[in-house]
Amino acid sequence: MKDVELDNLEEFIPQLAKGAMKKAYIDTLSAGNSVLEVIDSAIYEVFSDGTKKKIKDIAPYIKVDMSRKIELR
Repeated sequence: MKDVELDNLEEFIPQLAKGAMKKAYIDTLSAGNSVLEVIDSAIYEVFSDGTKKKIKDIAPYIKVDMSRKIELR
């Protein structure tokens, strides 16, 4: 496979990851389990019935530029 083809395929990775995370979230809640979620600078345990239990406060979000590429050496 050529580098150009790989670059084109790699552009889809963020979309695929987002979809996989959403599916895992829904599947976990559908199975009757809970998930952890960050809401307004706090970690909450979210249950399948929609209730939330605050676990702890955390530091505010750090703004990240999603278009920035980091080169690893």
